[in-house]
Formats: sequence, structure tokens, C-alpha cells
Amino acid sequence: MEKKQYDLCLAVLRRLHGAGVLDGMIMIGSWCIPFYKEYFIGIKYRKTIRTRDVDFLIPAPLSFKKNVNVPELLKDLGFVIGYKGSKGYITLEHPELLVEFLVPEKGRGSDSPIQIPRLGINAVALRFLHFLSENTVKVKVDNFHLALPHPAAYALHKFIIFKRRRNADKHDRDIKGALRVFRALITRLGSGLHISQYKNSEM
Repeated sequence: MEKKQYDLCLAVLRRLHGAGVLDGMIMIGSWCIPFYKEYFIGIKYRKTIRTRDVDFLIPAPLSFKKNVNVPELLKDLGFVIGYKGSKGYITLEHPELLVEFLVPEKGRGSDSPIQIPRLGINAVALRFLHFLSENTVKVKVDNFHLALPHPAAYALHKFIIFKRRRNADKHDRDIKGALRVFRALITRLGSGLHISQYKNSEM
């Protein structure tokens, strides 16, 4: 992860927070790793990653109180709308980052995009996301809080899905990232540190 990638991701988070919609999202995927550093304070933890993909989970029910056109919100940061696959899944693309929105899959599922008109986007429905939204922590970033899956939920999710990866490089990154987070969590628990000792709080 280069500094310019991190700075751009931080700019995206600031925009979403300023627009009042970040509280209705959970960052998931590999970009959680650098932000877990705020959860693993006092523990040796390697926070570097190697991916452009920034994923946001939007749990149900939606909690957005106003309409915010997210593509327009991020446009002057250099993001443009892209479409993924034959179904037209929206991604927000930048040379440094690719932002995508996900929702938990329900019932038999669907391969069609899930429309989220309040944000001006659609989202990909995937399985195994419910327990990420049900087990979260909040970490302090700048002057706001960012919701992430609890590290245990993050690692378990990666262990579940890694075999579904077609890309061998992503497969390896999933396993290495999950092990890194899991080991840091074990160290944290073994040290006797508790969440109450930090300014960050669980949701």
C-alpha cells in the first residue's frame, strides 16, 4: 500500500462521513487491515496491503436519512463510474483505488445488481456477509469513527471464502491477511488488553 493510496482512501472516508452516510456502511475486505492498527494499539502488527479494491458493506435495513449521490460526491477526487460484468454492477474507479458496494445476499439470491437509489449506486449481493455486519468494531479515524468487522469475524470470513477465489494471487492474499489479523487478535487477547482500555468502542 502506497501512501497516496491510503491518503485517497482517507479522502473517500472523509467525503462519506461529511455527507452523513458513512455511519450506514461497514468497510470490509483487505482495506480493513491498515485501519485495524487502531484496534491493535500496543501490539506489533503489520498493516501493509496490496490491493486497489475498497469494499463497503451496506447492511439491511438501510439507515440513510437523506439522498446522497455517491458517484457525484467522489467525482472531483478522480473517481468515474465503471460497470462490472454483464449485469452492470457499478464500481467507482480511480487509477489508485476501486470502490465497490456490497449487500448480504438473501434467500436464493440473485445475480442482478441491488439498487440503492438513495446513494445513486447499485450493490453486489454476496453470501456470508451477515455475520460481518452483526459483529463489528468502531475505530477512530481522523475526527470520525469507521465501522469494521470484528477481527475474528474478518479472519473467519476470509477462511470461508478463500477457496471460492479464482485468482490465485487474491487467494494467497486472503489467507495471509486473515492469518495476520488472527495472530494479532490472539496476541491482543493473550496480553490481557481489553476494548475498554481504548478510546475505540464496539458497536
